[in-house]
Amino acid sequence: RLAIALLWVVPVAFIILYSTKNYVQNSGRVTMKHTLDCGDAIQECLESVRDLKSYNSQDLYFDKLSSLNRDLEKSRITTELKTAAGVISGNVVLKLGIVSVILLGSYLISQGQVSIYTLLIFLIAASTIYSPVENSLMFLAEILMMDLKIDRSKEIQSQVIPEGLKEYELDGYDIEFSDVSFNYDDLKDVLTDINFIAHQGEVTALVGPSGGGKSTVSKLAARFWDPVSGQVKLGGKDLSELDSEKLLENFSIVFQDVILFNNTIMENIRVGNRDATDEEVMKAAQLAECEEFMEKLPKGYDTVIGENGELLSGGQRQRISIARALLKDANVILLDEATSFLDVENESKIQKALSALIKNKTVIIIAHRMRTIANADKIIVLDGGKVVEQGSPEELLANNGIFKRMVDLQKMSDAWEI
Repeated sequence: RLAIALLWVVPVAFIILYSTKNYVQNSGRVTMKHTLDCGDAIQECLESVRDLKSYNSQDLYFDKLSSLNRDLEKSRITTELKTAAGVISGNVVLKLGIVSVILLGSYLISQGQVSIYTLLIFLIAASTIYSPVENSLMFLAEILMMDLKIDRSKEIQSQVIPEGLKEYELDGYDIEFSDVSFNYDDLKDVLTDINFIAHQGEVTALVGPSGGGKSTVSKLAARFWDPVSGQVKLGGKDLSELDSEKLLENFSIVFQDVILFNNTIMENIRVGNRDATDEEVMKAAQLAECEEFMEKLPKGYDTVIGENGELLSGGQRQRISIARALLKDANVILLDEATSFLDVENESKIQKALSALIKNKTVIIIAHRMRTIANADKIIVLDGGKVVEQGSPEELLANNGIFKRMVDLQKMSDAWEI
């Protein structure tokens, strides 16, 4: 009976703590959300600090950041208090076990059923048993909180990774879009019934108003996403059946938003081909007109350019990205506003280098400058997520449609004076 009086509190203490699981985890989810919001705001502040200063908005943004920090602090305190409440409640229940032993022991002594020495032994046992149980309660509270982090990890791991064939043969490198539609998170379609073929050995240009779906088409062509309906094919093979990483071995891509690493210029260009020699990297850099600005840098090719190339201008960063594509020398070239940050002189030089790169290859160019696509073999005009015109530049100019209007507007803008 004394043993029962000693031990009945142990399962009760664990039950009490476990019963607070949902209560504590809900608070933990709020804390995690505030942590992510705060981290995002700090990252955004670091990336846009020049814009904030230029518009004298740093105080306003810092007020917002301080508010997020205060919310995070409050939620952390609340979560810790709720966790502590469960642990303390369990410890209080454990103390009731000592009271139970004393009361029952006193009664049994008065009845002559046990001796006082037996009661003392059980009291000593209580202090020995309850101490590790108290530690176990604290560990259990930590484990319950770990569930949130485990759920977060599972959420990341549950992201669907496109899979497919790693070994396959392509019948050339034509890219074909057949009745392709696409949307983000089941929202309104971004693309609807897209049909066209970008032939190998030709330059296919995607033009149209902003938001028309041009960049989305280029990303579908490289299988960064799969279409909601329809098929995208490369060399007669449905991209949804091919391994996405293996597929990208066939692509050289220059994105509008260039991503560079906090490393040397040499290693940033070598991303295009890890097996390239220093001489091959330098040749690609020369073709992309990188040497012009590298000569002014303290260590040339070995200059570390900072996070995302913060020490370089937009045009310099874009030239490094073009050098990567030249170094990779893949069979399919995707150029998304590849020369948008370049001046006319450098753009003309790089276009000559690209002309050598794109021979006998499938090329898709996205551009707003009409001179960038003047020599394209085929123009695809996208508006509102649909193909509204396609054909050669001469045919579209004769049609007097959207493409003709865009060309006329750009000619007018070239004549504007301030």
